[in-house]
Amino acid sequence: MSDGRLVVPRMSSTRAAALQAVRSRLHEASSVVLTTHVNPDGDGIGSMVALASRLLRRGAEVAIVTPSPPPRSLRFLLTEVPAFVERDPAAADPLNRADCLAILDTAEPKRLGRLPGYAARVGGVLIDHHPPSGAALVDPAIRDPSACATGELIFDLLSFDEDPLTLREAEGLYAAISTDTGSFRFSNTSPRTHAIASVLLGAGVDSGAMFRALYGVYTRGRLGLLRLGLERLEVDPRAPIAWIALDHRALSRVGARGEDMEGLVEFPRRLEGIEVGLFFRGLAPDRTKVSLRSNGSVNVSGVAQLLGGGGHTKASGAIIELDLEQAVRVVLDALRPLVEAATEPEPPSPH
Repeated sequence: MSDGRLVVPRMSSTRAAALQAVRSRLHEASSVVLTTHVNPDGDGIGSMVALASRLLRRGAEVAIVTPSPPPRSLRFLLTEVPAFVERDPAAADPLNRADCLAILDTAEPKRLGRLPGYAARVGGVLIDHHPPSGAALVDPAIRDPSACATGELIFDLLSFDEDPLTLREAEGLYAAISTDTGSFRFSNTSPRTHAIASVLLGAGVDSGAMFRALYGVYTRGRLGLLRLGLERLEVDPRAPIAWIALDHRALSRVGARGEDMEGLVEFPRRLEGIEVGLFFRGLAPDRTKVSLRSNGSVNVSGVAQLLGGGGHTKASGAIIELDLEQAVRVVLDALRPLVEAATEPEPPSPH
């Protein structure tokens, strides 16, 4: 990846030192299981695929085990690496043989199913770009929120090798970075992000084909959910907040799957004049998942943490043990003061 080092601005010395420790631990391992959070997304899947592909080239035994199934839109990346869902009986073999568990794109034990137990037994590494909260599950670990995606950290990790990127590695990294930056539209996109993307395109990534695979194909269920969601879009009368709330029967009502809800939060967020967009999904009669997205200066991660969740300043989430109607009320009550303070006009300066 020598071309990448010429094009991409250098990583910080702190990041380099942490990644070197991760690299040393991975090189010591002969059998590695890679995992990510429940409901794996493009950053988690793409990062695992890129790292797994490099470890396979090094001669390690490698498998991917996720707490829940990957979405259909990302399965095209998983054709060259053995991949299992934790509850599948076949997942027991790679987990029992592993001498290292690589945890990517999360540091929250509650988002890893039963996999933290394996981490406690064999140890491993953790690579994440979310703001640190609590002690790391394993050591060595890097939790660097200055990275646009975990995929950026994996790119830097692979850059220590002299080997050029393979197409599969580049595709995994492109999927990771593209999805977590909203196709390079979100504010976490930096000049360095674009420099990395240029290296990945130079390695053979077809950006048009990747866009279609990641974003360009909708199922009938997804279109049905979109119609249902837009019919239920609401705007708060007191603050520039908009939301969609779908109960736990919405999926069966339109013949959709949980993964078809991905991205619905962007529609209330895009409404003109809105500062914060929300998506509430009823998981059960007394359990609701909320996704929070900020357009401006409102830090939604603080609200998510109050509710037992977490995430980034402008993109966070939580699961609340309340019914849908109560969850909407609780979140709005917590969010309104922040939004009102952020949007309050400044007093005129004295002359």
